[in-house]
Amino acid sequence: MKLKVKVPGLPEAARLRRYQPGHPLVDGPVLIASAGGRVRDVLSAVIPSPSSPSPAAGEGGSSRWAAILFDGTAMRAIADLGKLHAFTSQTFRNLRPSGRLILFGTPPEDCSEPEASATQRALDGFIRSAGKEARLGSTANLMYVAEGAETVLESTLRFFLSGRSAYVDGQVIRIRPAKPVPTQDWEHPLKDRVAVVTGAARGIGAAIAETLARDGATVVVADVPAQGATLTEVANRLGGTALQVDITADDAPQRIAKHLVDRYGGVDVFVHNAGITRDRSLVNMTPEQWTSVLNVNLQAQIRINKALVEQKVLRDNARVICISSTSGIAGNRGQTNYAASKAGIIGMVQAMAPLMAKRAATINAVAPGFIETAMTKAMPFATREIGRRINSLNQGGLPVDVAETVAWLAQPGSGGVNGQVVRVCGQSILGA
Repeated sequence: MKLKVKVPGLPEAARLRRYQPGHPLVDGPVLIASAGGRVRDVLSAVIPSPSSPSPAAGEGGSSRWAAILFDGTAMRAIADLGKLHAFTSQTFRNLRPSGRLILFGTPPEDCSEPEASATQRALDGFIRSAGKEARLGSTANLMYVAEGAETVLESTLRFFLSGRSAYVDGQVIRIRPAKPVPTQDWEHPLKDRVAVVTGAARGIGAAIAETLARDGATVVVADVPAQGATLTEVANRLGGTALQVDITADDAPQRIAKHLVDRYGGVDVFVHNAGITRDRSLVNMTPEQWTSVLNVNLQAQIRINKALVEQKVLRDNARVICISSTSGIAGNRGQTNYAASKAGIIGMVQAMAPLMAKRAATINAVAPGFIETAMTKAMPFATREIGRRINSLNQGGLPVDVAETVAWLAQPGSGGVNGQVVRVCGQSILGA
């Protein structure tokens, strides 16, 4: 019998609501409010039944609203922020466990008046602070919706409302106008799409492949030949195919491009997950330790992306998702090579986004924080517990949390999200 051990002095982490096929979008009533904004009609059309709060469940009359949505896209004056405060100060306390607070604003950079820009930027600070005050596994996130982008909001709204976003907290997402691509089946939004995942033999890569397959994609799993047997097992389990390739090899980009064109006629989703660590203090790091990490984690992605674009391997509405890390945002002791590579991924994504947009495609980065894997299990107890606790949700994430975020960005309907970095870290204080 496995005993649950409570660590003295440490709070017990809330159990997060995570998605399972067949689960409803939200597990209770939703409250929608607006300060005369542009997206309320979209919200009302997506939400199954905006309604009255459920009866109190627990002491203090808490646990009522499953989600609270506030449309602040029309706010232009500092005084307008008082409406947000008046609304949330009364409703936030009645958010049920694993509830969602989601704000909607207009990108500050799109505002012509300084006060309007300041008002919209204030939502950023507000939502990050609210996320730190949320309790019992609830999250708080902000979507800046540009004018004209209302028609491509739904996939992002559904992600943040659902259990798919369980470990995504305190994030600010910008949604820009894009060609609307209808989703016929929200249970299988990737149906008829071909997806490639590198580093897919185990861990986060395998979880990403499994989630994409669950959502309807035909999955090509790729990894080094040394992982061939495990890779084949993953491919067989998912009904996909395995591609054994060392992504740092000179001919790797051409091999991958040729395989995808010859076998599938191209690719719809490409996930750059393969990565390595060679941790050591800066003064003791060897040139090989430096070079190997930069080659696998960054240079290989740049070379493969170039081949995908130049050889026209990417189909219309293609999605490229690159796995970065919070280490690339905040840095980490003993990881100058790893952090440099992961920060470089962010630079690559931001530089490629305009090029991808011209092709009706997108490229984004996902930056995991502390994720429970075989590697973290081997950490010293104190180090592991600190990693788990230094975020608003007081726990580590799971590989599926990264996978769900990748799957959202991979959807045809997520074309309004481009050139962005989405942290999957439970709102870690690192880099905040």
